[in-house]
Amino acid sequence: MKSKKYVDLGFACVDTDRQKRRGFPEVIFCQNKTKEEICRIAAALLKDKNAPLLLTRLKPSFYPILKKKIKGLKYDPRARVAFKPAPGRRISSSEVLIVTAGTSDIPVAQEAAITLELMGSRVVKLYDVGVAGVHRVMDRKELLKKASVIVVVAGMEGALASLVSGLVSCPVVAVPTSCGYGSSFEGLSALLTMLNSCSPGIAVVNIDNGFGAGYFAGLIVQKKEKI
Repeated sequence: MKSKKYVDLGFACVDTDRQKRRGFPEVIFCQNKTKEEICRIAAALLKDKNAPLLLTRLKPSFYPILKKKIKGLKYDPRARVAFKPAPGRRISSSEVLIVTAGTSDIPVAQEAAITLELMGSRVVKLYDVGVAGVHRVMDRKELLKKASVIVVVAGMEGALASLVSGLVSCPVVAVPTSCGYGSSFEGLSALLTMLNSCSPGIAVVNIDNGFGAGYFAGLIVQKKEKI
């Protein structure tokens, strides 16, 4: 007997059980997909009227076409994310703080923020407080300590995650970005710094993976509040 937990479209097997299993539905990673493929996957996911919809790495030129087919679809061009919130979603009482080292890291941070908001997390943002001017983050220690989870987004050498983790008791999710000059190796330098942090309690996701960081932080909040 075939499983009813996914829909086989021929070119994609859409995991329609993920909302029930993980608390958030399958997300459409749009890179290298055609408009038609994205639309058909979205249609399969939208059969669940109570679930949100999230499309990451979506080309700006695709959005006007998808908007006509998916009522209520919104788009953030900086994050390259299209999304449709679930109707009547609950918002957590716990705060997730998103911290960036620089303004150049905001697109990745925004991808994390949208993911978290769709998962029902309350998001607070603290941008451009990197270690080149460490007083900027030190002045916001009370904000840091209020958070239930902190997502730190940083390029260059990626030192901000270790600094923040050393100041707080909550979990920290570190996101290396590809921002930086040549020897940053498109984010590899920041990734290795974060992986080698001596401060415990840091989980590291892949380079520029704001979605992955937001998803992980959102799961922590969901488990804490059972939302």
